[in-house]
Amino acid sequence: MKMAILPILEAPDPRLRTISTPVESIDDDLQRLIDDMFDTMYDAPGIGLAAIQVGVPKRVLVMDLQEPESDTEDAPPVKKPMVFINPEILKESEDLSVYNEGCLSVPDQYAEVERPATIRASWMDRDGRIHEEQLDGLLATCLQHEMDHLEGVLFIDHLSRMKRDMLMKKLTKARRAA
Repeated sequence: MKMAILPILEAPDPRLRTISTPVESIDDDLQRLIDDMFDTMYDAPGIGLAAIQVGVPKRVLVMDLQEPESDTEDAPPVKKPMVFINPEILKESEDLSVYNEGCLSVPDQYAEVERPATIRASWMDRDGRIHEEQLDGLLATCLQHEMDHLEGVLFIDHLSRMKRDMLMKKLTKARRAA
């Protein structure tokens, strides 16, 4: 089966502000979209991608933190693809963590974002199985970042207006230089 690298929408594309609709059924079209999203994310390269970032306003996201199997520096990252369909955050910790976030829709721009350190989330996987788990660390941060996309929110929306404006100016300047 042939996979496709899909074009990734970039800020300030207004489609990124679309609120995504729930997935009603897991069919062949959705499975193909998920496969194409993984190909697109790995090609970018990134660790997470929401369907709206490729112009599809459905509550689907893919992630692969590609963490090394061992603590040695030269250990190759192990692919652990995860699919989240209709994800929901059921509970957030009061403890916060700060992570230097980036986004495929805001290329080559990074900023520190504060989010709940631990979340309890539920979602459906690509086989329709329902999961409910306590998540923390990079997985919790990444899931919250990707779920923001489902609500039309970008990580830069968590920044002060001044930081957001500076970041968007840098992005515009980088585009002109390319």
